[in-house]
Amino acid sequence: MLTTLAVQNYRSLRDLVLPLARLTVVTGPNGSGKSSLYRALRLLADASRNGAVAALAREGGLPSTLWAGPENIGRAVREGRSPVEGTVRSKPVGLRLGFSGEEFGYALDLGLPSVEPDTTAFALDPEFKRECLWSGPVLRPPNLLADRGGPGVRTRDETGGWSPETFRIGLTDSMLSEFADPRACPELLIVRERIRSWRFYDQFRTDADAPARQIRIGTRTPVLDHDGGDLPAALRTIQEYGDRAALATAIDNAFPRSRVDVTSTGGRFELRFSQHGLLRPLAAAELSDGTLRYLLWVAALLSPRPPELLVLNEPETSLHPDLLPALAALILTAAQRTQLVVVTHSRVLVRALEEASVVELEKEFGATVPAGQGVLDRPAWHWPKR
Repeated sequence: MLTTLAVQNYRSLRDLVLPLARLTVVTGPNGSGKSSLYRALRLLADASRNGAVAALAREGGLPSTLWAGPENIGRAVREGRSPVEGTVRSKPVGLRLGFSGEEFGYALDLGLPSVEPDTTAFALDPEFKRECLWSGPVLRPPNLLADRGGPGVRTRDETGGWSPETFRIGLTDSMLSEFADPRACPELLIVRERIRSWRFYDQFRTDADAPARQIRIGTRTPVLDHDGGDLPAALRTIQEYGDRAALATAIDNAFPRSRVDVTSTGGRFELRFSQHGLLRPLAAAELSDGTLRYLLWVAALLSPRPPELLVLNEPETSLHPDLLPALAALILTAAQRTQLVVVTHSRVLVRALEEASVVELEKEFGATVPAGQGVLDRPAWHWPKR
């Protein structure tokens, strides 16, 4: 389980270190940095598949995603006696992401390439300046298991010292994806596979042409697809191979005396929603946006194959407030099997998730900070130096 998430210089996340629990709810007003936190977690997951550079490019490139404020905010600015003014940066420009748990910790440092712009068309591609994997919750030199500076990766040998052999990978490649020698560093492969199991869900489509409303060929589906197009197959998989009782409870909590059935005709799966008071079941195409979205969350949260980490971005979208207690109960059920981070602006959902660890974000001089986090409340964290 992750216990700490650290982000530096990513959008408004100038220097954020957060404690994570089994169930963490991240909330705050619009513009407080909730979406940036969600994206930062996705970037970490992308690194395990060598997709961090491409993901940053889709956001406008590294320069567009870096913290736009000054390196330091002086006392005069904080006291309102002086305006915020731009300064020449004295430190290397870099975006840092990392996490740690009781077993392992990992951090990456992305920066601009040290090449002349007129020598390549890829002068804005970020490079991995430093990348580290360590044992335990806090980075210390003796705990390092794999250390990457520039193109070279070094690992520990059988004696606990550094192996004389240095492995070389591309400057824009992550050692999580490109270094795969189980004899040199089996822990690196363990962490990579754990990160690759992380699952993200962000605002399912429920419009008339949404994939979840279509009838399609179904196969065993222990993991709901991100577009929800395999919803009938995912629900049927839960009924046959997962927690059938939890599924029935989740439906009854939201829609008393209702049930969901999945029919198969020639291998084509179709959703049937039977509701008390109606003479016939409703097909997916007939369901309201809120009902369909709730069923999608049921399929996602009751997956028979839970991930190491499940991250939900504003799951309350399009749901009537009366459904939020049922959604909260569903989230609490899922948290018994996997670690969850829920990003939400719904106060109703936050109150319903009373067992969760709640982190409220706010802005301070343009930077995202956890409300009420003092120096002693901040988890121990050390960034690897370049």
